[in-house]
Amino acid sequence: MSCDLPGAITLHGLTLGYDRHPAVHHLDGVIPPGALLALVGPNGAGKSTLLKGIVGEIPCLEGRIARPGLEEAIAYLPQAAEIDRSFPLSVLDLVAMGLWRRLGPWRSARRHRATLLDALAAVGLAGFEARLIGTLSGGQFQRALFARLIVQEARVLLLDEPFTGVDGRTTADLLALVRAWHGQGRTIVAALHDLGQVRSHFPHTLLLARERVAWGPTERVLTPQNLARAQSLSEAWDEDAAVCGRHEEPGPPHDHDHSPDHDHSPDHDHGPDGRHAHPHAHDHGAVRDRGHAA
Repeated sequence: MSCDLPGAITLHGLTLGYDRHPAVHHLDGVIPPGALLALVGPNGAGKSTLLKGIVGEIPCLEGRIARPGLEEAIAYLPQAAEIDRSFPLSVLDLVAMGLWRRLGPWRSARRHRATLLDALAAVGLAGFEARLIGTLSGGQFQRALFARLIVQEARVLLLDEPFTGVDGRTTADLLALVRAWHGQGRTIVAALHDLGQVRSHFPHTLLLARERVAWGPTERVLTPQNLARAQSLSEAWDEDAAVCGRHEEPGPPHDHDHSPDHDHSPDHDHGPDGRHAHPHAHDHGAVRDRGHAA
């Protein structure tokens, strides 16, 4: 019997994918309340897929995700490239979308204008409220998306490549916001490419290569051995292999695997060739930007 703690996100034998093709498979672990966790791995490792699964954008193929007490408390920041900036939306209206869950789809955010302006000021965009989002630079647009997160007031924030394509000053400012949120006890999970940022700012890391390679304190996870293994698993992925099945019933993590501080040994759960027999699934999908906590 599983015992899922309120406020924690628990992955039970989780397999996620598209069109029945796994992109993340057989993943067990716990993201405790107040965690500051980085997701890292090669391109196509399943980082975005995992975030979309946690927020409910894509269904589980196998296993489950337990989010007791968090159904209404998760905010998701997709990759900026997934958002259509050609729509004639003002910066203020973009940020106001963060109030959707609180207000509902038909109530005006006009009474909350001061809250919206305060959020813009907090990200360095005071005076930008009337600008169209299509006129913003990459860094300015990312600041506006962080302002939208501010007004959501979510307990859990899932960030997909939040610092990609933005300038150094913007990155530093947004990292300061992330640290402030963590200091408030919020749970933050961020998919990142820059291992220097991870080592400097994220105390815990999950290294993915469509499966869990290592999960625990960052200095123990981002070792040359683990990084090489992740790259090897990614390169060895067989696009033509049959989908494998899980021999045991999906359930809570095994006794040796319920803590994120446990790292798999190099030969764990692999055949002689060091790879799983799963079809390749690209780490993408048609995802709408809902602009609110899911």
